[in-house]
Amino acid sequence: MIPFSPPRIDDKIVDEVSAALRSGWITTGPRTKRFEREIAAYTHAKKSVCFGSATAGLELALRWLGIGPGDEVIIPAYTYCATANVVLHCGARPVMVDCAPGSFNMDPAQVAAAMSARTKAVIPVDIAGYPCDYDALRAIVESPEAARAFRPSGKIQEALGRPALFADSAHGFGARYKGKMLGSVADGTGFSFHAVKNLTTAEGGALCLNLPDHFDHEAAYAWLTTMSLHGQNKDALAKTKKGGWRYDVIAPGYKCNMTDIQAAIGLVELERYEKETLPRRKAVCMRYNQAFSGREDYLLPAFSEGETEGSYHLYQLRIDGITEDERDAVIAAIAERDIAVNVHFIPLPMLTAYKAVGARISDYPVAYSMYANEISLPVYYDLTDAQIDEVVRAVSAAVKKVTGRG
Repeated sequence: MIPFSPPRIDDKIVDEVSAALRSGWITTGPRTKRFEREIAAYTHAKKSVCFGSATAGLELALRWLGIGPGDEVIIPAYTYCATANVVLHCGARPVMVDCAPGSFNMDPAQVAAAMSARTKAVIPVDIAGYPCDYDALRAIVESPEAARAFRPSGKIQEALGRPALFADSAHGFGARYKGKMLGSVADGTGFSFHAVKNLTTAEGGALCLNLPDHFDHEAAYAWLTTMSLHGQNKDALAKTKKGGWRYDVIAPGYKCNMTDIQAAIGLVELERYEKETLPRRKAVCMRYNQAFSGREDYLLPAFSEGETEGSYHLYQLRIDGITEDERDAVIAAIAERDIAVNVHFIPLPMLTAYKAVGARISDYPVAYSMYANEISLPVYYDLTDAQIDEVVRAVSAAVKKVTGRG
């Protein structure tokens, strides 16, 4: 059996988690704080905040921005449901746009067309870890037209003076956009550390802040960490100081802080990320590229262009000319060989929750065309070259079985 994306759990991880357990700090503590600092240093962000999930961090970011009922947030139709859910949780309206032609990422031209006086944020999504066109998106939110139309609600929006650019880069940790690390490109960037991600903390995520210089990043950090702990202004670590038991609750918050057990995993993962994780994932993807290149039936994913390079999170192979049903049959045939593959993602307008609020996939033809023939192949650190070759053979056989080609 070749699984899709198991985490890398070895003695280094086990030893560090054991050390955290023995330290007496199993909730938010010194390891979490260190992990936040190291994430900020790695991404070149001005500040980093860790949470129990990337989704929680992105929702708190929208709430910090003051986004609520009557507001609109522009998101891609091609994304996981978390991107839309955080907008709906805040009472705002997600405005979906289609993919750019031939891309899994959102089309800046459609973002520009979707802007309105109610637009308070744009949330690009770096599908498979390949960066969106951030220059084009920033030009849109910073344009004189956007500034004139913008109607701020609250002090944060007034200070920003334009719609925010907060990226959902759940896949993108370690990616670079024109030589800059993701995390230092948008106003804010959310990374996921879920079990299947390049860097895992079992569950968890981080929000990297890169707001204009006149913002108080320490104040933003304090608000976000406080609101991740029910709105309590002291965490367990702060309350251990002599006489430090007294606390206040400044607002009804949430419970989504990262623990030191999670951070212990993340610290080991981060230490070896550039040296081991990214090079191996790149090697896996390049071996797939070598195997599938030159075959007319296979559309290969993009990983780099100039100084822009993705994180090699997914290998999104597309089979040219097949229907959605044929794609599903190819997946079933691959599964018969005990190989797990996946699809990233079912576009939001095809899902019941978003159909219920009026989304229709017919309005997003590029998103559907990218989805209908896509198959995500296994990519993970411990995947061997022999296993990669086995996956290639299974894909080729499955395509031939279903289509007669391949």
